[in-house]
Amino acid sequence: MTQPIRLGVNIDHIATLRNARGGRHPDPLRAAKLAARAGADGITAHLREDRRHIVDRDIERLSAELTVPLNLEMAATDEMLAIAKRHAPHACCLVPERREEVTTEGGLDVAGQQETLKRCVGELGGAGTRVSLFIDPDRKQLEAAAATGAPVVELHTGAYCDAFLEAAAQGQAPDDATRRELDRIVAGARLAGELGLECHAGHGLTFDTVKPVAALAQVVELNIGHFLVGEAAFVGLDAAIRRMRELMDEARARVAAAS
Repeated sequence: MTQPIRLGVNIDHIATLRNARGGRHPDPLRAAKLAARAGADGITAHLREDRRHIVDRDIERLSAELTVPLNLEMAATDEMLAIAKRHAPHACCLVPERREEVTTEGGLDVAGQQETLKRCVGELGGAGTRVSLFIDPDRKQLEAAAATGAPVVELHTGAYCDAFLEAAAQGQAPDDATRRELDRIVAGARLAGELGLECHAGHGLTFDTVKPVAALAQVVELNIGHFLVGEAAFVGLDAAIRRMRELMDEARARVAAAS
């Protein structure tokens, strides 16, 4: 039987707007509560080393007031580990982080950091937090992720979305590059299941790119943020989330009907 698919809404860029001129508005907590009412199953927030969007006070307020699970995205550093253990969110997604990047540019090199990540997974799991590793859909990285003891992986969908948008910008239908990147996600999701890992996916997903990923039976959660915040400028956050939820559910229903 095909599982329902969950939607995690990333509110980082509500905080980006707030921080652009200081003050308290727009409020990430208000956005998180609205997202939950609109159909989000959880809220994702990335506390970066440089605090460029979400800040410590946001995590405190989200932890205290959310009625849906909080997924804290963070680098695998001692500072972030201490913060996560103090707040004990429902989930932590360990991601790569470079100060100079605009957004997360790729997945973790789990194979190259296996011992460090294994320690983080163990400490967070011991504190009652479910841990996921944000990785590219690559066999080597998936096998390394399983070896750390992490129960969840989140597959990086950025390359697929970029290829789709590049073809669209040239007035073309999805091309071979788009299909190759989607095939990598399909294979990665399948391997995750074979390795006993819960599989999530996210990064760059839009109304136009979400359905093929949501249709993958092994993928049980999508985390989407920047596109929804951008779309909210035109239609409102509630309407943007409801539309994304609708598209995901349509894709899932077709899978269930075919199985």
